[in-house]
Amino acid sequence: MAHQLVFFYLAGIIVLTSILVVALRNPVYSALSLLIMFFHVAGLYVTLHAEFVAAVQIIVYAGAILVLYLFVVMLLNVKREDRYHAQLPLGALLGATILTEVILLMWQRGGSVSSTPAAAPSTPAIGNTEAIGEVLYSTYVFPFEVASLILLVAMIGAIVLAKRDIFDVTGDK
Repeated sequence: MAHQLVFFYLAGIIVLTSILVVALRNPVYSALSLLIMFFHVAGLYVTLHAEFVAAVQIIVYAGAILVLYLFVVMLLNVKREDRYHAQLPLGALLGATILTEVILLMWQRGGSVSSTPAAAPSTPAIGNTEAIGEVLYSTYVFPFEVASLILLVAMIGAIVLAKRDIFDVTGDK
């Protein structure tokens, strides 16, 4: 019962702050709502016993992505009238359709959750971090290295684009 209450609290805050991200007119308030949502999603991961994914959620999304979003918002200086499009009625219609489908699926299922847990496979007790590290550095070592190379090339490209006036041979600034 307590797990369900915690889940419904976290899910409710996630849904509320997700709506606020889209609905608020001030981009900084939108980013703060997004930050609250990221922390509650990390809490949801903790309830699923995925502590490593929760830590990555906080470090990567709440730390890096949100800061990047705020830098872009501050640099672009988004005006209030440029933030919304004429697609709001279509988005509201699609949102209402999806909400109706979720409600119908829950009603069809009876709204009950099975209380009998599935039999857990008998595996040696290792932590999430060890399991992720083992798979990442054995099975997926090549895609991991390719992704790191792509990120390195993107970082070098961003530095070159940001400092292109240094490489300007004409002397015009």
